[in-house]
Amino acid sequence: MQQPERVCLLIADISGYTAYLAGVELDHAQDIIADLVGTVVTALRPNFRLAKLEGDAAFMEAPAEELDGSMLLDTIERCYFGFRRRRRDVRQATACDCNACVRIPDLDLKFVVHHGQVLRQRMAGLEELIGPDVIVVHRLLKNTVGQDAYALLTQACIDATDLEPMTLGMRQTTDSYEHIGEVAAWVHDLDRRWADEEARQRVFQGPEDAMLELSVDTAAPPQVVWDFLTAPGQRQRWQFGVTRVSVEGATGGRRGPGATNHCMHGKDAVLEEILDWRPYDYLTDRTIVTTPAGVAKVLHTIELEPTTSGTRIHFRWGWPRTKREKDAMKDFNPWYEAGFRGTFPTLVGLLEAEAVAREADRPVEPDLPPVVGRKPIVP
Repeated sequence: MQQPERVCLLIADISGYTAYLAGVELDHAQDIIADLVGTVVTALRPNFRLAKLEGDAAFMEAPAEELDGSMLLDTIERCYFGFRRRRRDVRQATACDCNACVRIPDLDLKFVVHHGQVLRQRMAGLEELIGPDVIVVHRLLKNTVGQDAYALLTQACIDATDLEPMTLGMRQTTDSYEHIGEVAAWVHDLDRRWADEEARQRVFQGPEDAMLELSVDTAAPPQVVWDFLTAPGQRQRWQFGVTRVSVEGATGGRRGPGATNHCMHGKDAVLEEILDWRPYDYLTDRTIVTTPAGVAKVLHTIELEPTTSGTRIHFRWGWPRTKREKDAMKDFNPWYEAGFRGTFPTLVGLLEAEAVAREADRPVEPDLPPVVGRKPIVP
């Protein structure tokens, strides 16, 4: 007998689809929807795998033995931001004036997320997820949220994480369904988060004026690299001198700007104040380093550059502002660089082992819809 599995179930559903189809050219609309659905599914991988395409929606799943709430919201928000940018780029790039193209801005994206148990069943050669929790997550698409861009996380999903929804500004809601009863959930406003993202100042240490830059290649994709590098419990497994990492100031249990990492190096602590947090792309912190010549504050960016074979990770440190701090770092840098470089083989080995483990016994996913219409959606 197959045993139930605990999973995180997610449905990404394009809002406004039914109204959009009314009075538009179906051949071009089909390509636009296929393009946007492909953008959504690609952004959710590999943290989630595609269980089934359901018209304008993607039914996704992820193992839930250790559901990290911070990474869950990072994944959802990055997917939504990618959808908004893709929607904007497609509309701006095409010269087509058909209704399907003109009305692209009418489309939006919502997510429903639930935590529960499923069974796997093969039907007509395809794997299906079955069980009461599969029914629940689908029923939740019909809700009373009253907006187009949101993530609806059930109380069961919140309980499986360390997120504090009220602190994060989520709104509580409850809907009742026949044969299921009341389902409590929390609404995460993605339209507001998009506005915050667009307005937030970027803090980035580029290569042109870096005090020190070290780079290393790995076959692991950026999503795996990001999860590994930002999870506090992983640092001591690879970074030289780090014996323990604790996170303070993580609002509502979520890592990001305003949080501080306390990295213990023996008896000394290195403090990292997170200033910018762009999942899968880069993060920047202000690092307070204790050197034999004194304390220095430096800007530190980790950038993930996608490559054809995986990811190139760039670690960059900027120069501190004062002469005293600069002098301290000049003497400290050679030792720090040698130690950091020495840990790269361990880091790469762990990353690639993690990537392999995620793919092990991974069910075959359905194919994404092809973009095959007679009109190109971009020039």
